[in-house]
Amino acid sequence: MRTHLSAPLPAPVASGGRRASRVTRRAQPLLAVVLLAVSSVCALSLGTPYVPPHGLAAAVLDGDTTLAGIVVTELRVPRLVLALVAGACLGAAGLVLQEALRNPLAVPEMLGVSSGAALGVAAPLVLSLSLPAAVQPMLAIGGAALGGGLTLLAAGLGRSPSAVLLTGAAVAAALQAALLVLMVMADQLDLQLIYRYLLGSLSARTWDDVAGLWPWLLVAAPALVLCAPVLSVMRLGDQDAEALGVRAQRARLAALAIAVLLIAPVTAVCGPVAWVGFLAPHLARWLNPAAGAVRWLPWSAAWGAVVVVIADLPARLALAPVETPAGAWTALLGVPAGVALMRSGGRGRASRRRPAVASAAVREPLPGPRKAAVDAAVDTSRVGASDDAGADAPGLDDGCPPPSGATRTEDVR
Repeated sequence: MRTHLSAPLPAPVASGGRRASRVTRRAQPLLAVVLLAVSSVCALSLGTPYVPPHGLAAAVLDGDTTLAGIVVTELRVPRLVLALVAGACLGAAGLVLQEALRNPLAVPEMLGVSSGAALGVAAPLVLSLSLPAAVQPMLAIGGAALGGGLTLLAAGLGRSPSAVLLTGAAVAAALQAALLVLMVMADQLDLQLIYRYLLGSLSARTWDDVAGLWPWLLVAAPALVLCAPVLSVMRLGDQDAEALGVRAQRARLAALAIAVLLIAPVTAVCGPVAWVGFLAPHLARWLNPAAGAVRWLPWSAAWGAVVVVIADLPARLALAPVETPAGAWTALLGVPAGVALMRSGGRGRASRRRPAVASAAVREPLPGPRKAAVDAAVDTSRVGASDDAGADAPGLDDGCPPPSGATRTEDVR
């Protein structure tokens, strides 16, 4: 007697899901370029005075000779450049923190980094300490490092990603309480400045503010490039990462240091622009879910720039001539959009896993008459084998099922 056993059928390939993922991956550059171009033109054209899009080149060339040239070159262009740089830094820092802690809610606002940077800049202002503008990024970096360091120390040097996130929320709340104490101590003029700064504003920013960011970005950009492959390994978990030669705790500390270098200079110039680091990584993942941290990183920076530029338009024009903080608009629009993207991404991953799990349990059925004949032959063979072999064939006389993962698809001879 011979019984041919066949291996389980491979899971069917979800060609529709791959095709949709391929379409969104190809559409992502076009979508980002179109949104960035349209929002940039609107940022340079709209306002008082209105400069038509076809007159922007002439206004830039005129420079200081006309009112439109002064407004465009000295106010709107540096504001646009600062929005692009700030959004890119915040988006990249958000992805670094989320990947290092393996948590989609790991954002600078919940780890004490943004609150620490804001505290470092606001404290000298309330205490009436006259410091040069070049020192403000260093104060912001010190405050951000203090907030992030307190979070990691309280969480046991990052042994558990979930503990880091919960502890970071507590540290951020404590730092925000310290900011409230400073606001109580401030006079009316300083209070207005601190309030607008804490909400994140790009108002009245010049080329000097933009120039102060480049030295820090030159340090953070190479470290960010070197950190990207390590983030891909960190997604596997601490034990698997250490098996591949990556020390999880040191990698998490390095990721936090890079995030501080990206966030603190931006916070020193324009304040904590909230929740950009939450929305931009989710946009990058949603439009290219099959990629890894190396491919998500540049797109997260690009989407962060797009988000800040778009949010600055209603901040400048919605209640004109009064300007509202850009951070209020990023929080108002970014949090619901980020939650929706996170939920849709999780639902999509669950639906992609469901066909594979179901296909592992489904076997190709035999035709009706042939199946009946095979079952009868199997029953006859079991009876004969139990008479001849007795207990030597426990798989047949005891009625034990065949090995898991195998089915009878050929006739028994």
